[in-house]
Amino acid sequence: MSKLKILVVDDESRMRKLVNDFLTKKDYLVIEASDGEEAMEKFYMNRDVALVILDVMMPKMNGWQVCRELRKESKVPIVMLTAKAEESDELLGFELGVDEYISKPFSPKILVARVDSILRRANKIESGEIMEAGMIKINKSAHQVSVENQNIDLSYKEFELLVYFIENKGIALSREKILNNVWNYDYFGDARTIDTHVKKLRNKLGNAGSYIKTIWGMGYKFESE
Repeated sequence: MSKLKILVVDDESRMRKLVNDFLTKKDYLVIEASDGEEAMEKFYMNRDVALVILDVMMPKMNGWQVCRELRKESKVPIVMLTAKAEESDELLGFELGVDEYISKPFSPKILVARVDSILRRANKIESGEIMEAGMIKINKSAHQVSVENQNIDLSYKEFELLVYFIENKGIALSREKILNNVWNYDYFGDARTIDTHVKKLRNKLGNAGSYIKTIWGMGYKFESE
């Protein structure tokens, strides 16, 4: 089995080497880029990249710009690195389709654990089957979602969130439970992370967006009947 490719984008060579060393030890194949423009060039040359680790503050194209470009081309999971811990930055990242958000300084072991988790979950999704709920049909193996036979485009995290809702249909889910299961780690940030994703998911689902019910003061429940 060939090694999974990870694109590491950071203008600090020491940071790239640190991340590269830890990922290589876990048998990943690392591709490096030192700025946003080089990142896009490397991505176009390596369409089979399994995950992108992306710094925010970079010359030529910053991380937000790269993220926007990547999302035009691919649903590849993105882990964003930033020296800032501003809530507004984090929410912007999730709006743009970032899958994980890690503030510097961070533990390389924690970063690798997050990478492992995302890729495990991606492989799990790829081995799935057909799911149906009301007007929604999901082909998990093809990573496709349709509403009333019209395909809709979801990000990696939106897809995971919808699958989790359907798998727990009729069950009241707290924001904390959703974060721990969909993001797969204990998250201590603002609950608007969930609200942001649910809002985008509802909009994309159109009429079927009404299946996601808000439980005030707690979280959400999915009901398709």
